[in-house]
Amino acid sequence: MLRALIFDFDGLILDTETPEVSVWQSIYKEHGFELPVEEWEKTVGGYGISNFDPAQTLSLLTQGRLDPASLKARYRLEADAIIHANPILPGIMDMIGAAKEQGLKVAIGSSSPHSWVDMHAQRLDIYHHFDNIICQDDVPPGRTKPHPDIYLKALETLQVDKTEAVVFEDSPNGVLASKRAGVFVVAVPNPLTAKMNVQGDMTVSSLAELTLQDLMNR
Repeated sequence: MLRALIFDFDGLILDTETPEVSVWQSIYKEHGFELPVEEWEKTVGGYGISNFDPAQTLSLLTQGRLDPASLKARYRLEADAIIHANPILPGIMDMIGAAKEQGLKVAIGSSSPHSWVDMHAQRLDIYHHFDNIICQDDVPPGRTKPHPDIYLKALETLQVDKTEAVVFEDSPNGVLASKRAGVFVVAVPNPLTAKMNVQGDMTVSSLAELTLQDLMNR
């Protein structure tokens, strides 16, 4: 029986990922370089399989002409401007509303810190919908996705079994974390992760295509 829905945050509830990669791409191009997108992709949804640092890398490519700290500051400013203008992704609020009506528990499981997720959830006025928000700060260092710890912690705080929950994810790291936690995962790729061949136990191109009833029937 389905008792809980757990949502990833970045790229699933809010598309923070496409703006971040496009801003880095334009900064690299400006200096005559290409962002190594395949390295960036390894970091999407978790930090488990790459320690790629775009600012550090570009600083090295320009023989130290560019300072990593000022590159990061510029990137954050430009990416945040786009992210703050982005709406909640389609189908999310309908799924949360339907879950609440059915008495299901609803949580966020994110590799980002609380300072990021909580701030955006409050800004978007959705914070109050979630029974729990589990973030990077709630698991040991280095145990974000693709490790299962965030989802195991979410199950524990929601007091549900892994067979009673469904995870919604957009990235390969997130899907792997969910599978390792033994939870059924619905993959919902965004424009960036769609290129990464993300496949869940079920895969949809948008949550607007899926109703809670469809999910319960599965």
